[in-house]
Amino acid sequence: MRFMIIRKGDAETEAGTPPSRELAEAMMAHHEEMGRHLKILGGDGLKPTAAGAKVKFRKGKPFVTDGPFTETKEIVAGYTLVEAESLEAVLVWARRWPTLDANGEVELEIRPLYEIEDFGDAFSPGLKADAERIMAKG
Repeated sequence: MRFMIIRKGDAETEAGTPPSRELAEAMMAHHEEMGRHLKILGGDGLKPTAAGAKVKFRKGKPFVTDGPFTETKEIVAGYTLVEAESLEAVLVWARRWPTLDANGEVELEIRPLYEIEDFGDAFSPGLKADAERIMAKG
């Protein structure tokens, strides 16, 4: 199963403050060790919302709002995408998140990703093949 470990944003990530060398080394060591036990499929930090935009649709019409966004408790600061046998296996590594990050005041959210098979008959064999072809281009 695939899971996304979502690192929630905070005032520090929204300020665009780069990590200290000590934190960068701790995060790399954590991910390196986690990669010995779980398959890491990807991951990155995200720039502050000031560098982004939101697109909301109302009655099918898109409305764009440039960042920064005021509601920081729902901001995503970064993610790691892993493959593991279970949520419990991912939680083992989430619990070991470096305490240097945000002075130990980090919020992580772990979510399983849908697989095509989870959608049952909504994906015909042709549509499934199209989805796999599109994703393989990444």
